[in-house]
Amino acid sequence: MNKKVGIQDLGLKDYKECWDYQERLFQETVDLKIRNRREGAALETPNHFLFVEHPHVYTLGKSGDMTNLLVSEAKLREKGATFYKINRGGDITYHGPGQIVGYPILDLDNFFTDIHKYLRLLEEMVILTLADYGLNGDRSPGETGVWIDVGTPFARKICALGVRASRWVTMHGFAFNVNTDLSYFNMMIPCGIKGKGVTSLNEELGKKEVPMDEVRKKLLSHFGKLFEADLA
Repeated sequence: MNKKVGIQDLGLKDYKECWDYQERLFQETVDLKIRNRREGAALETPNHFLFVEHPHVYTLGKSGDMTNLLVSEAKLREKGATFYKINRGGDITYHGPGQIVGYPILDLDNFFTDIHKYLRLLEEMVILTLADYGLNGDRSPGETGVWIDVGTPFARKICALGVRASRWVTMHGFAFNVNTDLSYFNMMIPCGIKGKGVTSLNEELGKKEVPMDEVRKKLLSHFGKLFEADLA
């Protein structure tokens, strides 16, 4: 099993361009697994972890409800935002500057073959990072992602998750609000969940800005320990 994970920071990158890149890495790994099985080979499959920020964009998962987008696509264009229907799970999500988006493209055969565990560990990575800042992040029963003040009228989401997997190879991932302009969430029903708000790390800490590189380093540290991965 190959537990090495190659880390790439793509900076600010167009959503569609990054999606195409994810698809290429994902398909290369799937094709290698098919070849190994067909030829009886034992070539190592790679693992990747992409960090990126996107310009303003809304994405709708394959099981999502279009009515959860509360404005027209023309209105989105006026706000400088784009919109895509994509092939991950989950409903509607917003990405934008100040948000850390992570796309682990892992062959789970190198770690464990359990999608439920995979999602829970991604959540735990964020929960542990929030704890580093003195915040109590938690899971909300029946809902993916990481929340603040779960079980109260003030429950608010700070990190969304949505993944795709085939032959135990993953793509898509998580979106962690760090210094995000939360007004962009007003144009949708986040993740299709009514009656709950959204928040960001800088909002919870009462700071104008939290250093993004610092947060990424904390996320990676927890990811490496939780997945017992060799980060490169």
